[in-house]
Amino acid sequence: MRIVHFKKQNISRIGIKTEEGILDVKSASKELGLPAAGSMKELFSNLPTALNQLNDLLEAVQKKSVPDFYINEENIYFLPINTDPDKIITVDYNYLMHASEQNGDIPTALSYGGKFKNSLAAHNQTIPLPTFAEKYDYGAELVIVIGKKAKNVSKESAFDYILGYTIGNDLSSRDIQEAAQNKLAGKMLDYFAPVGPYLVTKDEVDPDHLDIQLSLNGNIRQRNNTKNMLFCTADIVSMLSQYMTLSPGDMIFTGTPEGVTSGFGMMSGFKEHVSGSNWISSGDTIEVSIESIGTLRNTFF
Repeated sequence: MRIVHFKKQNISRIGIKTEEGILDVKSASKELGLPAAGSMKELFSNLPTALNQLNDLLEAVQKKSVPDFYINEENIYFLPINTDPDKIITVDYNYLMHASEQNGDIPTALSYGGKFKNSLAAHNQTIPLPTFAEKYDYGAELVIVIGKKAKNVSKESAFDYILGYTIGNDLSSRDIQEAAQNKLAGKMLDYFAPVGPYLVTKDEVDPDHLDIQLSLNGNIRQRNNTKNMLFCTADIVSMLSQYMTLSPGDMIFTGTPEGVTSGFGMMSGFKEHVSGSNWISSGDTIEVSIESIGTLRNTFF
């Protein structure tokens, strides 16, 4: 199932992506008299029952074939998959070549940081670039969405605690990081964690074998496969759960491949980008695509 979080008449709603369009869950639930979560908060607080209800509703709608329940995706005002997560965790240097391009040692233990809710942004959202910095960087990432409270879980049982996956762009200001000598300082800016467009449930995705790429204004900057992550999805969930309790709705950015702007000078495969300004600038459009999930698009100003 592909779940959509969107706004209609200034109220947040849940949708389900189908071949007919985006199913408006609230409208269908009311018309058919079937229970369904009215918000993402309700969904995350009532799993797995809420997910089963969405499945039942979708089956009932498809049997009746009522076109009024669907919205054309082009008319959808997307919201971040979860606007109120307890935690947004970012994993560092989880691809070998990315660790190399950053002049870093290959990690032997999970390295991670985080972002805050102010950084969340949605698919198709236009993101402002603050004027007090210049070196704005991107990072295509698979994002894990937690579906069940997780503490001290094993690698073997880690998938039991995952609801699904979405796409993220781990934006950073490199000059702020350099000035503050603090990685978090350049990651916590407003709207610097766009996610979406869909939350794809785990039954539809093999997270450790997905092509991932990022393009800036149509030019591919990053391309890899999640099979090359140093720490796989189950590793990440299990390891993090040893340090903290993971909660439903938490989002984990699993790390970005090589090709970030700050690493171009060190990676021969991207030397064509070294001349001129390679940082994100006003008017740029970035698309992050992950196999079996979709494409997250944002424009900057």
